[in-house]
Amino acid sequence: MNESNGKALVLLSGGQDSTTCLYWAIDRYGRDNVTTLSFDYGQRHRIELDCAAAIAGHARVDHRCLPIDTFTALGGDALTDAGIDVANETDATSGLPNTFVPGRNLVFLTYAAALAWRLGVDNLVTGVAQTDYSGYPDCRENTLAALQQALRLGMESNVQIHAPLMHLSKRETVELARDLGGLDAMALTHTCYNGLRPPCGECPACLLRAKGFAAAGVEDPLLAPA
Repeated sequence: MNESNGKALVLLSGGQDSTTCLYWAIDRYGRDNVTTLSFDYGQRHRIELDCAAAIAGHARVDHRCLPIDTFTALGGDALTDAGIDVANETDATSGLPNTFVPGRNLVFLTYAAALAWRLGVDNLVTGVAQTDYSGYPDCRENTLAALQQALRLGMESNVQIHAPLMHLSKRETVELARDLGGLDAMALTHTCYNGLRPPCGECPACLLRAKGFAAAGVEDPLLAPA
């Protein structure tokens, strides 16, 4: 059921999960009340920015991209540092995957909340998930709850962070996208940590995505023959 009295800002990375959340927001708030937001944070594989814009266009919603390049200056992770190969490896000090960008979701949601404040939007929608969260601590439910409280206090706002996929498996996420009419948009998404289209099929992100589609018994539109 749609909520006619709400507006939403969807954090759209160009990936499978955030695209599913976009269609969740359209279903909940109505297409005209949804705006998408991406971040140019110096990611190595900038194809995801093109994918995000294409997905927003396909869904017929407004799209914005904010430039924030500090993560590149920080370096030290496989998503922003060209000297680090993506692998099923963990950092020797933190024990976290080498694809973990420390503080990324916290910073993204803070900037999103600032934009939402300017736009008069109360609802932020993010695709983070605790079930298949790949070891990222900023994808946990208690992290988002704490951040939401801080944002409300710091901005005197009613901002609410929605994470529709928080407790869903990748199979359930695929099923949700299908049920919301978002499968066609999956052909435009980008998941591969190696930045390849067609995807490499071997990195952790590709393997997790493939597992979800296989478990749901759904063909991945990204891999469908042209």
